[in-house]
Amino acid sequence: MTSPELDEWTAEAPGFRRSQVSALIGTGEAVWERASADVLRWAVKTRSGFTVDASRPVSKGQRLAITARVLGVTVREPVEVASVVVTAARAGFSYRTLPGHPVSGEEAFIVHRRGDDVFVTVRSLTAPAEQQPWRALYPLLRVAQVIARRRYLRALR
Repeated sequence: MTSPELDEWTAEAPGFRRSQVSALIGTGEAVWERASADVLRWAVKTRSGFTVDASRPVSKGQRLAITARVLGVTVREPVEVASVVVTAARAGFSYRTLPGHPVSGEEAFIVHRRGDDVFVTVRSLTAPAEQQPWRALYPLLRVAQVIARRRYLRALR
């Protein structure tokens, strides 16, 4: 749904809140090599304050839990990697949420380059989770997502 392989993302998903944000990471081949490798090792999440129970790089079909600590509470986020893209100008992945995740949807993290400039893009489609208490907490979770996105955009610099 978040199509990390596409330069232009035009997907619309009724019932889901759509977001796409991007930031310049830096310029040059060394920045590209580092950032494209880091995104495929979950660094965009771990450098943003999350814990990822993965000892290997991202792979399609991989199921794992991402953990966040918020105000002393540990929140477990089960996910499944939906797609992985690795090309000469693009590297990244998307994951979908699994039952038990605080929200329902999909998120993608993409490192891409135009000329010497290297960017990170974060795409998401989000809806309230089915289960409580997450469904009732959805408005607060949207605020948390905005904060997390800002961290994601800084994580690979």
